[in-house]
Amino acid sequence: MTHYEILMDIIRHREPQHILVEKPLCTTVQDCKKVIEAAKQRPEIVVQVGLEYRYMPPVAKLIDIVKSGTLGQVRMVAIREHRFPFLVKVLLAVFLPAIHTSPLIVFRYNLQVNNWNRFNCNSGGTLVEKCCHFFDLMILFAAANPVRVMASGAIDVNHKNEVYDGQVPDIIDNAYVIVEFDNGSRGMLDLCMFAEGSRNEQEICVVGDIGKGETFVPESIVRFGKRTEGRDGVVTIMAEDERIKYQGLHHGSSYLEHLNFLSAIRAQGASGPSVNLSDGLLSVAVGVAGQLSIEQGRFVTMEEVLGL
Repeated sequence: MTHYEILMDIIRHREPQHILVEKPLCTTVQDCKKVIEAAKQRPEIVVQVGLEYRYMPPVAKLIDIVKSGTLGQVRMVAIREHRFPFLVKVLLAVFLPAIHTSPLIVFRYNLQVNNWNRFNCNSGGTLVEKCCHFFDLMILFAAANPVRVMASGAIDVNHKNEVYDGQVPDIIDNAYVIVEFDNGSRGMLDLCMFAEGSRNEQEICVVGDIGKGETFVPESIVRFGKRTEGRDGVVTIMAEDERIKYQGLHHGSSYLEHLNFLSAIRAQGASGPSVNLSDGLLSVAVGVAGQLSIEQGRFVTMEEVLGL
């Protein structure tokens, strides 16, 4: 919930500062749009959105397979995340030191927020704050624009006995989300945040009209094959990136993301960031549509959410 104000401070600062902003870009579509408009006035600034799941070696390999045309025209994308509950997150204070010793870029935030991610008003909701990663991947795999979203979800297990300033958390801990795209393809998210008894945290499956590819994280296994070759023709590989020396919680993707950001800066405008502000906006917008769909029990159009 602090992203918008911080981003606008940096973008409007008299000295250009390149920005890598953690996902989600902002917690509302309106704030995302305001940031995009502000950034248009500062073309000398590189602004990249931290949707680092693209850089996980097994996911990156599956992206390469899809882009190579091996699977043909993508028709379905299925993403399953079965994992542990939200971690404890405490934002005590944010005081960023001046870049280039400029006194104008010392931010004015002093927050005392315990477990801020337990409430939709702070995070935008689970489908925005957490699942924008997966909506970004769906859009990337489908190579199309989302048009309709239908979701069903609830808070069934986690955080129900927690109380903060008299308030009980309202973030969902499980959901199914269907996303329809303008090229006729579909995406589906299966989210469960009380599934610690899982071998893999993420399972991603992309099916085209001539083949299928899938990947498993953290096992880093990628499988792909063509319809004409059947089960015996399925290829299995281990996806690794030798640049990664320490994987961390995101399997090395955060490090690779920073390398990509550095490359975009060094390109000096010759090429934009691989994950731009429009990508950040769409990933948030699909999440917002999903949250609204759960709340109102109906399909939600992207035109409605984006105000088109």
